[in-house]
Amino acid sequence: MSSAKTERLLNLVICLLSTRRPLTKAQIRQSVPQYAEHVSTEAFERMFERDKDELRDLGVPLLTTAEDPLFDDDIGYRVDREAYALPEVSLEPDELAVLGLASRVWQQASLAGPAARALTKLTALGAPPDDGSLIGLEPRIRTSEPAFDPLWAAVRDRTPVAFGYRTGGRGERTERHLEPWAVTSWHGRWYVTGHDRDRDAPRVFRLSRVEPPVRVIGEAGGYEVPADHDPHAMVEGTVPDRPRTGTTLRVREGTLHAVRRRASDVREDGAGWQRLSLETDDLDMLAEELVAHGPNVVVLEPAELRDGVVRRLQAVLTAAGAPEHGGTVRA
Repeated sequence: MSSAKTERLLNLVICLLSTRRPLTKAQIRQSVPQYAEHVSTEAFERMFERDKDELRDLGVPLLTTAEDPLFDDDIGYRVDREAYALPEVSLEPDELAVLGLASRVWQQASLAGPAARALTKLTALGAPPDDGSLIGLEPRIRTSEPAFDPLWAAVRDRTPVAFGYRTGGRGERTERHLEPWAVTSWHGRWYVTGHDRDRDAPRVFRLSRVEPPVRVIGEAGGYEVPADHDPHAMVEGTVPDRPRTGTTLRVREGTLHAVRRRASDVREDGAGWQRLSLETDDLDMLAEELVAHGPNVVVLEPAELRDGVVRRLQAVLTAAGAPEHGGTVRA
């Protein structure tokens, strides 16, 4: 729906809600700016009829009154306030606190705006959130993967998509065609489940290995999701437990505090640098974390982790329009 149409429908609803008696078409045309702009009465009639049907499809209780005390020969329109208004919502302080906690989960995601607005409306109900009972709880859903938004939209609309996918180990890239069923988090990583058209079988793909762009290759609603689909069970049964890999990093003193807390060994390395040893079961996730620290960290081993950091830094340079020659990216 275009922004102009959305604004017109919103103005029409406000107009019909703010009156205590039914309004005629002539009065509505004068009150809604978008209608007044149409000189032709015929054009207004067509637009108004479409808008009435649209509002009813959206669930707005639009009433038509054949008898109006001021306009006996004209039909009046209004919105049934009692049917349109939400019933009173009563929430206890601890319930509002949980909802507030849930809204903070999406702080770093594309849903952060709607979640914050929803919390504001809930707080306006009069029962303040009991934040004191949640001290120390700061949940986060990490959705930094570029593929999250387009895959989430594809799941929502049931739209087939295609994308490049980098496999584990050597990181070879393949083209995949998927009917996505769900996007879910498992042990701190994001996955998309669905029907792989290339293999004609259910498959699980890790979002950190999906290489944008994610392309739409079919119409919305083009497939059905199995009624018994359980994304967590599918991921758990598909993704094997990965062995932990030892890594060695050279970091500047006073930096990478979160990484330091996970280190099993920290040694001085001279000139304001230290050498950290730690284990991880996810080299991709560690590479994503290290890239954010720029020149404050150098990956010494393993080579796979170093290559992952270099690949991400080169992607940043490419996105920034940096020339492919004349510079060096080091990790």
